[in-house]
Amino acid sequence: MKRLSLTAALVALAIGYSAPLQAADYTIDTKGAHASITFQIQHLGYSWLKGRFNTFGGAFSYDAAKPQDAHVSVTIDTSSVDTNHAERDKHLRSADFLETDKFPEATFVSTKISVTDGNKAKISGDFTLHGVTKAIVIDAVLVGEGKDPWGGYRAGFEGKTVIALKDFNVKMDLGPASREVEIFLSVEGVRQ
Repeated sequence: MKRLSLTAALVALAIGYSAPLQAADYTIDTKGAHASITFQIQHLGYSWLKGRFNTFGGAFSYDAAKPQDAHVSVTIDTSSVDTNHAERDKHLRSADFLETDKFPEATFVSTKISVTDGNKAKISGDFTLHGVTKAIVIDAVLVGEGKDPWGGYRAGFEGKTVIALKDFNVKMDLGPASREVEIFLSVEGVRQ
Protein backbone atom coordinates (compact mmCIF):
# COMPACT_ATOMS: atom_id res chain seq x y z
CA MET A 1 0.00 0.00 0.00
CA LYS A 2 3.00 2.28 0.32
CA ARG A 3 3.55 3.01 -3.38
CA LEU A 4 2.23 6.07 -5.13
CA SER A 5 4.21 8.94 -6.59
CA LEU A 6 3.19 8.81 -10.23
CA THR A 7 3.35 12.45 -10.89
CA ALA A 8 6.27 13.12 -8.63
CA ALA A 9 8.67 10.59 -9.94
CA LEU A 10 8.46 11.22 -13.56
CA VAL A 11 8.22 14.93 -13.64
CA ALA A 12 10.95 15.41 -11.10
CA LEU A 13 13.30 13.27 -12.99
CA ALA A 14 12.37 15.01 -16.17
CA ILE A 15 13.18 18.37 -14.71
CA GLY A 16 16.29 17.72 -12.77
CA TYR A 17 16.40 21.07 -10.95
CA SER A 18 18.74 20.77 -7.96
CA ALA A 19 18.15 17.07 -7.54
CA PRO A 20 21.11 14.76 -7.02
CA LEU A 21 22.85 13.19 -10.00
CA GLN A 22 22.36 9.66 -8.73
CA ALA A 23 19.10 7.80 -8.34
CA ALA A 24 17.09 8.76 -5.27
CA ASP A 25 14.10 7.02 -3.75
CA TYR A 26 11.06 8.98 -2.56
CA THR A 27 8.04 7.97 -0.51
CA ILE A 28 4.74 9.82 -0.84
CA ASP A 29 3.95 11.83 2.29
CA THR A 30 0.53 10.43 3.15
CA LYS A 31 1.19 10.55 6.92
CA GLY A 32 1.31 14.34 6.83
CA ALA A 33 -1.60 14.45 4.36
CA HIS A 34 0.61 16.18 1.78
CA ALA A 35 -0.77 14.10 -1.06
CA SER A 36 -4.20 13.42 -2.51
CA ILE A 37 -5.96 11.46 -5.23
CA THR A 38 -9.23 13.09 -6.22
CA PHE A 39 -11.68 12.63 -9.08
CA GLN A 40 -14.71 14.17 -10.72
CA ILE A 41 -17.39 12.90 -13.05
CA GLN A 42 -20.45 14.60 -14.46
CA HIS A 43 -23.71 13.56 -12.86
CA LEU A 44 -26.15 13.05 -15.72
CA GLY A 45 -24.70 16.12 -17.41
CA TYR A 46 -26.20 18.46 -14.78
CA SER A 47 -23.41 18.85 -12.23
CA TRP A 48 -20.00 17.53 -11.19
CA LEU A 49 -19.68 14.79 -8.59
CA LYS A 50 -16.35 15.09 -6.79
CA GLY A 51 -14.61 12.60 -4.56
CA ARG A 52 -11.34 11.23 -3.30
CA PHE A 53 -9.56 8.08 -2.18
CA ASN A 54 -8.54 8.44 1.44
CA THR A 55 -6.08 5.53 1.59
CA PHE A 56 -3.23 5.11 -0.87
CA GLY A 57 0.53 4.89 -0.95
CA GLY A 58 3.41 5.00 -3.35
CA ALA A 59 7.05 5.47 -4.13
CA PHE A 60 9.24 6.63 -6.94
CA SER A 61 12.88 6.51 -7.90
CA TYR A 62 14.69 8.75 -10.34
CA ASP A 63 18.03 10.06 -11.50
CA ALA A 64 17.93 13.69 -12.64
CA ALA A 65 20.64 12.92 -15.20
CA LYS A 66 18.49 10.15 -16.70
CA PRO A 67 14.86 11.18 -16.20
CA GLN A 68 13.70 8.68 -18.80
CA ASP A 69 14.78 5.89 -16.44
CA ALA A 70 12.51 6.98 -13.57
CA HIS A 71 10.02 4.58 -12.05
CA VAL A 72 6.77 5.23 -10.19
CA SER A 73 4.30 2.91 -8.50
CA VAL A 74 1.03 3.64 -6.69
CA THR A 75 -1.51 1.52 -4.85
CA ILE A 76 -5.01 2.76 -3.97
CA ASP A 77 -7.41 1.17 -1.49
CA THR A 78 -10.61 1.31 -3.58
CA SER A 79 -12.83 0.86 -0.51
CA SER A 80 -11.56 4.24 0.73
CA VAL A 81 -13.61 6.05 -1.94
CA ASP A 82 -15.22 9.11 -0.34
CA THR A 83 -17.74 11.47 -1.97
CA ASN A 84 -19.02 12.86 1.33
CA HIS A 85 -22.25 10.83 1.03
CA ALA A 86 -22.39 7.44 2.80
CA GLU A 87 -25.12 5.86 0.66
CA ARG A 88 -23.48 6.92 -2.61
CA ASP A 89 -20.09 5.65 -1.38
CA LYS A 90 -21.71 2.30 -0.54
CA HIS A 91 -23.09 2.17 -4.10
CA LEU A 92 -19.68 3.07 -5.56
CA ARG A 93 -18.16 0.12 -3.66
CA SER A 94 -20.81 -2.25 -5.08
CA ALA A 95 -20.71 -4.46 -8.19
CA ASP A 96 -22.24 -1.57 -10.20
CA PHE A 97 -18.96 0.36 -9.95
CA LEU A 98 -15.71 -0.55 -8.13
CA GLU A 99 -16.72 -3.95 -6.69
CA THR A 100 -14.28 -3.39 -3.84
CA ASP A 101 -14.88 -6.75 -2.14
CA LYS A 102 -13.53 -8.47 -5.27
CA PHE A 103 -11.05 -5.78 -6.39
CA PRO A 104 -9.75 -4.07 -3.21
CA GLU A 105 -6.87 -2.27 -4.92
CA ALA A 106 -6.17 -0.14 -7.95
CA THR A 107 -2.55 0.25 -9.05
CA PHE A 108 -0.42 2.32 -11.37
CA VAL A 109 3.07 1.33 -12.54
CA SER A 110 4.98 3.63 -14.88
CA THR A 111 6.41 2.31 -18.14
CA LYS A 112 7.76 5.47 -19.83
CA ILE A 113 8.41 9.14 -19.11
CA SER A 114 8.49 11.80 -21.79
CA VAL A 115 9.55 15.35 -20.97
CA THR A 116 7.31 17.75 -22.88
CA ASP A 117 8.39 21.21 -21.71
CA GLY A 118 10.62 22.40 -18.87
CA ASN A 119 8.70 21.31 -15.77
CA LYS A 120 6.12 19.17 -17.62
CA ALA A 121 6.13 15.50 -18.55
CA LYS A 122 3.85 12.73 -19.74
CA ILE A 123 3.94 9.66 -17.53
CA SER A 124 2.84 6.53 -19.34
CA GLY A 125 1.99 3.44 -17.38
CA ASP A 126 -0.29 0.52 -16.63
CA PHE A 127 -3.37 1.34 -14.56
CA THR A 128 -5.27 -1.56 -13.04
CA LEU A 129 -8.84 -0.95 -11.85
CA HIS A 130 -11.74 -3.35 -11.38
CA GLY A 131 -9.52 -6.23 -12.48
CA VAL A 132 -8.63 -4.63 -15.82
CA THR A 133 -5.21 -3.25 -16.77
CA LYS A 134 -4.97 -0.53 -19.42
CA ALA A 135 -2.24 1.86 -20.54
CA ILE A 136 -2.90 5.46 -19.49
CA VAL A 137 -0.97 8.75 -19.68
CA ILE A 138 -0.73 11.24 -16.81
CA ASP A 139 0.04 14.88 -17.64
CA ALA A 140 2.40 15.90 -14.84
CA VAL A 141 3.85 19.22 -13.65
CA LEU A 142 6.60 19.88 -11.11
CA VAL A 143 5.31 22.19 -8.36
CA GLY A 144 8.67 22.51 -6.61
CA GLU A 145 11.48 20.73 -4.80
CA GLY A 146 14.09 21.40 -2.14
CA LYS A 147 15.06 21.06 1.50
CA ASP A 148 12.37 21.02 4.17
CA PRO A 149 12.62 22.58 7.68
CA TRP A 150 13.37 19.17 9.26
CA GLY A 151 16.54 18.42 7.30
CA GLY A 152 14.89 16.36 4.59
CA TYR A 153 14.41 16.89 0.88
CA ARG A 154 11.03 16.95 -0.85
CA ALA A 155 9.60 17.12 -4.34
CA GLY A 156 6.01 18.02 -5.20
CA PHE A 157 4.01 17.39 -8.36
CA GLU A 158 0.54 17.54 -9.78
CA GLY A 159 -0.93 15.34 -12.46
CA LYS A 160 -4.17 14.56 -14.22
CA THR A 161 -5.63 11.96 -16.53
CA VAL A 162 -9.01 10.89 -17.89
CA ILE A 163 -10.30 7.32 -18.03
CA ALA A 164 -13.40 5.83 -19.62
CA LEU A 165 -15.44 3.68 -17.22
CA LYS A 166 -16.28 1.12 -19.92
CA ASP A 167 -12.54 0.49 -20.45
CA PHE A 168 -12.45 -0.91 -16.90
CA ASN A 169 -15.66 -2.97 -17.15
CA VAL A 170 -17.69 -0.69 -14.89
CA LYS A 171 -21.26 -1.90 -15.39
CA MET A 172 -23.26 1.19 -14.44
CA ASP A 173 -24.09 3.53 -17.33
CA LEU A 174 -25.25 6.97 -16.24
CA GLY A 175 -25.51 8.31 -19.78
CA PRO A 176 -23.20 9.97 -22.32
CA ALA A 177 -22.13 12.85 -20.07
CA SER A 178 -20.96 10.47 -17.32
CA ARG A 179 -18.79 7.98 -19.15
CA GLU A 180 -15.39 9.45 -18.30
CA VAL A 181 -13.76 10.20 -14.97
CA GLU A 182 -11.12 12.90 -14.49
CA ILE A 183 -8.46 11.90 -11.95
CA PHE A 184 -6.21 14.45 -10.22
CA LEU A 185 -3.04 13.74 -8.25
CA SER A 186 -1.26 16.06 -5.87
CA VAL A 187 1.93 14.44 -4.62
CA GLU A 188 4.67 15.44 -2.20
CA GLY A 189 7.47 12.92 -1.89
CA VAL A 190 10.08 12.71 0.86
CA ARG A 191 13.53 11.58 -0.28
CA GLN A 192 14.70 8.48 1.63
